[in-house]
Parts: sequence; C-alpha cells; structure tokens
Amino acid sequence: MQRIAVFPGSFDPITKGHYDVICRAAELFDHIIVAVGVNSNKTYMFSLEQRMEWIRKTFEKRSNISVDSYEGLTVNYCKKVNARFILRGLRNPADFEFEKAVAQTNRKLMPELDTVFLLTSSGHSYISSSIVRDVIRNGGDYTLLVPDAVRI
Repeated sequence: MQRIAVFPGSFDPITKGHYDVICRAAELFDHIIVAVGVNSNKTYMFSLEQRMEWIRKTFEKRSNISVDSYEGLTVNYCKKVNARFILRGLRNPADFEFEKAVAQTNRKLMPELDTVFLLTSSGHSYISSSIVRDVIRNGGDYTLLVPDAVRI
C-alpha cells in the first residue's frame, strides 16, 4: 500500500517554510498531496487558481508531489484520496498546541489516520503566509519569503 500524505492548508501564498516541510517529507512518503482547503468563511488575498498554480510550478519537477483543492473536513478528503497520513509543519510551541488538538480530533473521526509533524527548519520558522501578505500589502520584498514561482 502506498504511503500517501495530505498537506492541507490555505497556502495564501505558499512560503519557503511550506516548501521546506514538503520537500523534506517527500523523502518519507510515496506521494504528497498539497491540498488547498476552501473555506467560505475566509477571505483570501489570492484566488484558489493562483495559489494552486504557484504550488504546481514550485513542485513541477517532483513527480511524487501533486496539488488539489477540497472543501469540508480534511479527514473526509483523506478518505477520498486513500491517504493514511496528514502532514503538518510546526514553527513554534503555539503551533504544536493547536495542531495537537486538531490531530487528536482527526484521529477520533478517522482512527486509521495519523498526523505527522515536521519542524520547520530554523531559517524558515519565522515565516507565515500572514506575514508574507503583510509584506506584500506594504510594498516590501516578499520574494525572500516565498518559492521562486510566487511572483505578483
């Protein structure tokens, strides 16, 4: 059975921190699906199509990484794509506390699903999509924080 992991998020936009976690995880799993979640209660800076295109371009040379979108519960999406793992990156202790609660809930909803946490490399641990959006809004050099494919 293939080890399929889903890396869910909004990726608004994808950052070098996301890139770091995905590339390192690509060595651990047979396939990683970068799953862009659609949340109607959230306002995004970039369209779903734009976010997915940046991710596709970022990983176009990696055959075991794909991109998809989904709505609803991540566990339901994992069932649909036969994934047994959710991949999450951790930047700091606050991330861990939040992600631990989500992982425990997901495990209750789908006992055969495991969440795997990878620490973001220290050089990228300060980067978040919200910081990138703030830099963009204020005319700063966002290119230091995102993969090369992300150009506005």
